[in-house]
Amino acid sequence: MSSRALRRLKGKQRGQEALDLGDLVPDEGPEPEEQAADVEEEEEELAEAVLQPAKSSIRKAKKNKKNLSNIYELICDAENEAEKATTDEDTVKPEEQNGDESKEKSDSRETEKRDAQPETGAGKSGDKASKKKKKKKKKKNTTGDKQEVAGDDIDALLETIEQSNGLTLQSEGCGGSDNRPVLYVEHRNLNPETELKRYFGARAVLGDQRPRQRQRQFHRSTWMTIPKDTWPRFSRPGISMTLLESRDGLQYFTFEHSRDYQQIQFKFLDSVESMDPNNIVALLQMNPYHIDSLLQLSDVCRIQEDQEMARDLIERALYSFECAFHPVCSLTSGTSRLDYLRPENRAFYLAVYKHMMFLERRGCPRTALEYCRLILSLDPDSDPLCMLLLIDFLSLRSREYNFLLRLYQDWEVHRNLSQLPNFAFSVALSHFHLSQEDQTESEERERLKHKADLLLQNALIMFPGVLMPLLDLCTVQPDAAVSSHDFFGPRSQLGQSPALAELVSLYVGRTHTLWREGGVLLWLEECVREVLRRVDTKDPLVEDCQNKRKQRYQSAPLNIHRHVILSEIKEATSTLPLEVTTQSVMGFDPLPPLDSVASYTRPERQSVGASNESTLSLFFRSLLPNFNLQGEPMPQDDLEVAQAGRELNQEVNRLMVAMRDMLANIQFQEPPREDNPDRDEGEWD
Repeated sequence: MSSRALRRLKGKQRGQEALDLGDLVPDEGPEPEEQAADVEEEEEELAEAVLQPAKSSIRKAKKNKKNLSNIYELICDAENEAEKATTDEDTVKPEEQNGDESKEKSDSRETEKRDAQPETGAGKSGDKASKKKKKKKKKKNTTGDKQEVAGDDIDALLETIEQSNGLTLQSEGCGGSDNRPVLYVEHRNLNPETELKRYFGARAVLGDQRPRQRQRQFHRSTWMTIPKDTWPRFSRPGISMTLLESRDGLQYFTFEHSRDYQQIQFKFLDSVESMDPNNIVALLQMNPYHIDSLLQLSDVCRIQEDQEMARDLIERALYSFECAFHPVCSLTSGTSRLDYLRPENRAFYLAVYKHMMFLERRGCPRTALEYCRLILSLDPDSDPLCMLLLIDFLSLRSREYNFLLRLYQDWEVHRNLSQLPNFAFSVALSHFHLSQEDQTESEERERLKHKADLLLQNALIMFPGVLMPLLDLCTVQPDAAVSSHDFFGPRSQLGQSPALAELVSLYVGRTHTLWREGGVLLWLEECVREVLRRVDTKDPLVEDCQNKRKQRYQSAPLNIHRHVILSEIKEATSTLPLEVTTQSVMGFDPLPPLDSVASYTRPERQSVGASNESTLSLFFRSLLPNFNLQGEPMPQDDLEVAQAGRELNQEVNRLMVAMRDMLANIQFQEPPREDNPDRDEGEWD
């Protein structure tokens, strides 16, 4: 900004500046053309000084909206401009000094000439030259002013961008992870190749793989799965997602089935009741992306130890779901909700859960933890699959100790996570592992170790029935003083309620491998001795925990039973109550909620009377569902089918008569006797 503009902003009018007596010349003044040119120049400089920063800020703001990562380039540009400004000032200073010296010399010469000769046009030319030098100085000052204004605009722009898009910058940066939601999901962590590359390197993971050549039908990009060329051609199976409502910053979605998909679902239920997997295979050949058929057949393949095919079927189901997502539905924001009470949504829960378990068995615990967060974020209040019983194990396996501690601190107030055996022991184990890290300072290490000791001691006092089964699975022989003590003896396990025994068995059966390390076992031994000392000294916490165990854990909710069934841990499944084990459990919908919200119902099937039928009749009925021994008339709407059915019944009756005659004429012959009964059995021909 020029000196004239600064003078006007300060409130000084033209002519209020200090006057130089040497410049006063009678009967002289600026010419009208020069005065008009000066006024126009001042107006242009003011407009340029005011509009240029605004234009540059608008242009940079648009650029930053397109790519927020360029914010670092803006910072570098500001630093470069500042460096240029300092270099310009250094170059301008000697020029200004030379200009001042020449100006003083010229002023002295002009005064001498004025004293020696009368006033002529030479005096005017000297005044004009001095005015031009002043204008050059002012132009140099305006460059410095513009650089200062540009620097101020960049700082203001940075502040506004950080305030409006703080979460986006934190997700792109490295140190902003603490401000994210605790159930924040990252897209890149949903891909198991990301974790495998971290372990073995990109060359080891992708070295033997050919570049993927996707076909035209697989043009859609997905995050959870990558479509394969071996899959059938994808077509819309009849599943769609609908946004039900948006409330309190949350979006509630639901999957919906079309009429054609509902008919396929009815055929699938008939196939399941037939107890023949070939019927499900035939249904999948006609409808290769039917979700429940893929889930059920995946369980069959897994039982037959065909893990590759079982995993491939689950991935195909996830791909079908992701192609049906609503445009507003986001997996990473943590604000999308799916109600488990709707049968259409349960298949998505189960598909993601089974995919997570395949990843954990494959050796990708970090990716499995990301899917565990995803399932928990879909319904964190109800937690229909009880992912809180699994998330601690995946956090410990992937060494995400800080995440587990943050989840425990944030949810302990309203969820009482310390009353779950898995969190009581896993949080203590997380503190212990953090205290053993090399980058931890000595003071922090001692603090973490002391807190880990206290947490483990409290966990053992609250859940004494964990110790002996844990040592048994770790193949560790306990000390006689420990095994013979009443607090850790058989009485501690027999005195547990069935619900608490189920939780303890689930935790021990799942996480016993994490306690086999040498350092962890030594730490456990120290804490057990300290617990026995506190029990013998009648610590008030011991009695308090005993009262809590008697009052709580009366009965386990349905989601815990559902989680135990899905986990398939034999130590836990053996503790399920009779009301769960006596009912039929379907793999595509284990233990459905009692208050399910069904959008459509299955039509009732016509039951065929099976009274007074022989065993052979029931056998042929299992082979031919339309078989009717009594020869009852078929429905009148289809006479041809009825006639064919009667003829088939007659043929079957003849076959049954022939089989009866054959069975009646069967005679069993006695084995031939040997000629030499005194023959030694040890002799051989």
